[in-house]
Amino acid sequence: MTNPLSFDAAISNWMLIRRLLALSWRYKAGCIKVMVLQTVMLAFGLIGLGFTGIAVDVMRHAIDPKAPPPEWPFHFVSPPEWTPMRTIEVLAGTVLVVAALRGLIDSWYRVTQNQLVQGEIVVQMRAEVYDKMQRMSFRFFDANASSTLINRVTGDVQSVRMFVDQVLIQSIIVLLSIGAYLVYMLNIHVGLTIVCLISTPVLGVLATKFSNAVQPAFRRNRDLVDEMIQRLAENIRGIQVVKAFAREDDEIEKFRQANETVRAQKTWIFKQVAAFNSTIGFFSQMNLIILLAYGGYLAIHGKVPIGAGLIVFAGILQQFAGQISNISVIANSMQESLTGARRVFEVLDAPLEIGDPPNPVRLKESRGHLEFENVWFDHGHDPVLNRINFEVKPGQCVAVFGPTGSGKSALLSLIPRFYDPTEGRILVDGTDLRDLDLDDLRRNVGLVFQESFLFSTSVAANIAFGHPEASRQQIEKAARIAAAHDFIAAMPKGYDTVLGEGGIGLSGGQRQRLAIARAVLLEPAILVLDDPTAAIDQGTEREIIDAMNSAMASRTTFIVTHRLSMLRRADFIIVLENGAIVQSGTHDELIQRGGYYAQVAMMQLDREKSEAMPETAHE
Repeated sequence: MTNPLSFDAAISNWMLIRRLLALSWRYKAGCIKVMVLQTVMLAFGLIGLGFTGIAVDVMRHAIDPKAPPPEWPFHFVSPPEWTPMRTIEVLAGTVLVVAALRGLIDSWYRVTQNQLVQGEIVVQMRAEVYDKMQRMSFRFFDANASSTLINRVTGDVQSVRMFVDQVLIQSIIVLLSIGAYLVYMLNIHVGLTIVCLISTPVLGVLATKFSNAVQPAFRRNRDLVDEMIQRLAENIRGIQVVKAFAREDDEIEKFRQANETVRAQKTWIFKQVAAFNSTIGFFSQMNLIILLAYGGYLAIHGKVPIGAGLIVFAGILQQFAGQISNISVIANSMQESLTGARRVFEVLDAPLEIGDPPNPVRLKESRGHLEFENVWFDHGHDPVLNRINFEVKPGQCVAVFGPTGSGKSALLSLIPRFYDPTEGRILVDGTDLRDLDLDDLRRNVGLVFQESFLFSTSVAANIAFGHPEASRQQIEKAARIAAAHDFIAAMPKGYDTVLGEGGIGLSGGQRQRLAIARAVLLEPAILVLDDPTAAIDQGTEREIIDAMNSAMASRTTFIVTHRLSMLRRADFIIVLENGAIVQSGTHDELIQRGGYYAQVAMMQLDREKSEAMPETAHE
């Protein structure tokens, strides 16, 4: 079977980047605000550095009057009554005020950035991915482990937002900063700027090579994290089996190995990042050595001032080197964000196999008349169902019988359109299921599974899950039909009792009766019961059968069962083998014809008689 989440290999990184840019455009107002604040901080940083350089030149001129006087910006001239000390005090106060303002704006910037990426982008992207998953067919969930899907909603969405704040915004900030620093340095001395920045193209080449080298590693890391989460999820779900077979130590070791594999692979990535950062740092130090050599020569010969020239140039060069170093962070974030984005877009781009047609037929209240016409179904390989043809009239009960793997559950899953037939069609009241409004169809179909899932909420909310607006009177009516009212009333808070995860604390029979109540609350015309007594002990079976008999009254019912009491009740029985109908008829008719059904039914009947026979006392 083809995995619905196999992303087209032909989609390049540039195509991903274009999609991420389009995504970022949705949040353009927040992005612009963040970048404006960053630009203001950049300006304040340069202002503070410039005034510090002027203060150095003021001090040098005061010590040596023969030294060049300080060069003030915008041709400003300090008042003649200002002493050197007074000038330095004013400059120091100005630098302090600028630093305080920059700190306030930095705080504003960080709040704005976090609100943008965590409060808007992550929340909305997570909701979009979850929304898409809710609309996918069962085939999608059959093909993808729950751990992988959970990781895409959580970790991979974080990687997508990383593109906005750590790639896009940071790239623009780096470009703005480098541009501003470059203009400032060129204004001080063109030759010195060119000499000190001659290694910059080399850094660009190294950044490109680094990015290409680590991208496959980031993809592999996400896969390893999926495997680790899957190991954890399976162990939690199967904790009873683990403890029953005393395999705790083995499972701990397996998780440790999975965790260690993630750590080792991530460590390799960190080492590559560290090596790249060290290379960037080396070139930055080389630039400082060039500055000391050539810049010192220029200062000695009076071609650049020491304070507003050499010292400020050194400070800006350090800032410039820092921004160049950020290229490695951006490259690292780029690869991680592309990996996450690829996995998120795999979900968002996955085809909706089950959905409404362009002009769906509304089905307000079905009569419950179903027809299967030459239905075939497969999961992408061998047929699960083939040449299925039968008709069910309103109010009839159909039992589906057959060995394990014969296609019983697959047949039932086609009725609410969890899957669509590969060939043929299924009609409800004369209309193809695929032409109906999907929500209307499913509101007319009540479902009870072998192991019905209950949510961690109140009993009433569990029963009203498919009809949240139901009144308490409607909920209690459904519970009475399902023979669940008495045990619910005996609970500490009755219908308001909050159930534990999966309905923990309830017996299997109680869980099934709540599931039946949930199904009949919608008053569906069609009831689908997928072997609801399979996991129930004989003592509880009678209660469930009574609840099912009550729920089935006047409804078209499909039931998978091997219980003779339910098989006798059915209007007719379909016997499946290898996905095909091999027999059909009433219980009595099938017994007379012989074959697989008669053999199994007679064996069960003999067992029931043997169990009912009183034991002979031993003398």
